[in-house]
Amino acid sequence: MKRSNPSSEQVDISSDEEDEGPVSKKSCSDATFDQPPNEVEDSLLRRAEIYQEYMKQIPIPCLRGSVVPFNTWIELGMSLKELYGQPLHYLTNIHLRQLDQSRAGTADEDVPLDIIISPPKAEASIWLIEEVHRLSSSPHHLAKLWRDDPLYHAFIDPIFPDLPKTFC
Repeated sequence: MKRSNPSSEQVDISSDEEDEGPVSKKSCSDATFDQPPNEVEDSLLRRAEIYQEYMKQIPIPCLRGSVVPFNTWIELGMSLKELYGQPLHYLTNIHLRQLDQSRAGTADEDVPLDIIISPPKAEASIWLIEEVHRLSSSPHHLAKLWRDDPLYHAFIDPIFPDLPKTFC
């Protein structure tokens, strides 16, 4: 295969737009190397680290299995928060909302969820998901989600249980 010979014509590659300074270099993971750290993202990361560390300290209730009537996953989550006096993780609250959204348009959308799913099984599934979120969620992932959702505070529960109190 032959290469074309360079042309003797000059091509203007300048732009009418003003130069905005050096372009930042990015890696595949979106980590920036030439930009100073973004103060907002740093603040969100610090909040996420504090939040995640706090959530790790709250024990999952082991005496559970009460029969709580509920029509939606979000209702069940609210009942559990009230019953056990502790928050659910941000990611668990988002998960419950997504479960409710996934029921939209189904034939049994108007049927109370506690008729479709056994209440103790539904409660156990929430606590299982909650344990995963409390113990293994990345603060970096949380900060990224919070950055993309200006209303993330709506899914962070304002419940602060006494941490020395143990459930098991």
